Parts: sequence; C-alpha cells; structure tokens
Amino acid sequence: MTLTALASLHLLALKGAALMGAIVNLNHPAHTVDWEFIHLSLANVIVIGLMLLVFVLALLLPFPGAAKRRESERAS
Repeated sequence: MTLTALASLHLLALKGAALMGAIVNLNHPAHTVDWEFIHLSLANVIVIGLMLLVFVLALLLPFPGAAKRRESERAS
C-alpha cells in the first residue's frame, strides 16, 4: 500500500470513530450499583444477571433430542 492509501484509511477510521462518538455520549458519570462494599457499573450488573438467567435456563430446559433418546432406550 502506498502512503496516501494508508493515510486515507486512517482518515476513514478517524471519521468512523467520530461518528460512533456522536452516537454514544460517554461524557457523563457512570451509573453504578452500590451494595455495602460492592460497587459495580450498571452494565456489569446487567451482564451478570443475563449470565445467571442463561445458567438457570440451561439447568431447567431439557436437552434437544432428549425425548427421542428416551424413546429409543425404552424400545430397546
């Protein structure tokens, strides 16, 4: 690649970063959840909650094809 091509790619990347900065305003204090000695950002609390939900669903929901395996075991 030539130097001008690299410069134009760099300029496009900067424009893309400026556009993303315009979409998401990060110029404010973070939202935090405080419990005694635990301080978490709201985004982390949401991610942890979703992970726990997926874990519980994985424990409760049957595996795909489990009914077919049970039927084939009973038939044999």
